[in-house]
Amino acid sequence: MKKTYIIAEISANHGNDLNITLETVTAIANSGADAVKVQTYQADSLTLDVDNEYFGPKTSGPWKGLKPYDVFKEGALSLEWHHLIKDKANELGLDFFSTPFDIEAVNFLESINVPKYKIASFEINHIPLIKYVASKGKPMIISTGVAEENDIKLAIETCRNAGNNDITLLKCTSQYPSKLEDANLATMLHMKEKFAVKVGLSDHSEGYRVPVVAVSLGAEVVEKHFILDRKIGGPDAFFSMEPHEFKKMVDEIRLVEKALGKVKYSVSVDQKRRRRSIFVSENILVGETFTKNNIRVVRPSIGMQPKFYDDILGKTASCNLVKGSPLYNSDVTIDEN
Repeated sequence: MKKTYIIAEISANHGNDLNITLETVTAIANSGADAVKVQTYQADSLTLDVDNEYFGPKTSGPWKGLKPYDVFKEGALSLEWHHLIKDKANELGLDFFSTPFDIEAVNFLESINVPKYKIASFEINHIPLIKYVASKGKPMIISTGVAEENDIKLAIETCRNAGNNDITLLKCTSQYPSKLEDANLATMLHMKEKFAVKVGLSDHSEGYRVPVVAVSLGAEVVEKHFILDRKIGGPDAFFSMEPHEFKKMVDEIRLVEKALGKVKYSVSVDQKRRRRSIFVSENILVGETFTKNNIRVVRPSIGMQPKFYDDILGKTASCNLVKGSPLYNSDVTIDEN
């Protein structure tokens, strides 16, 4: 079983404090994750600082009363911190990469040599961005939370037309937090078959149940939001995992991997002996006929295999046989006719 690639998403959970962010990276390493992921953007990368019906304060949901511009401004990670976070992550044996939201972010991430890229769910139709990221020739991880089938198809075609075939699609439910009944993990399997790509999960549900099930179904990547302490607050805090929760998820995933194991049909000699074979169930004299009354199929597997039972009935014993002894080929008279 291939090891699941587990990504801890810091997103906006940095508290605008470098020390908190670096402590978060250490906690991620201690949790058993494989990678730290951040998001690289400025508020202007995503929205406009305008107070109207399109860009004004949210009227419902977790960010009610806040303008998108203000939410993104709070959540944006300082560009100056990126290389410090990357160095810390690499020092602790973690991969470091990011989700860019504009061309400038991609250029910046190239300058610090990230090993792969993530495309966020809400960027699935930003074909110019996907084309530019794919042109860098690095592995692409694409979330599909707000994507219809044709959106996914176009995004994949864009990557492949750019010469990039290293694509992983993440099943994602873009609710915060998302409901268990909306996970629809069957879609993950369908995407793997339909688009011939690797698949995984970007999860916003509470707890680790959905990621564990996804891995049992074949997810190769799992991504969850990580926060040092939800008391830090921030736009993503309420649906992010604290260190002990994330570690529990990782531990459960690793147990699932052990259970999945590998394709194996062989069994040990001891295991084989616990199967059945043909035994003598009553004393039999030489020349006596084998019947259902004097031979039986029982454990252990020492004598002739049960598949020969019907063939032996009606044949005769080549020697005296004692009750409780295994029956062997040499004990059966061969019909020479």
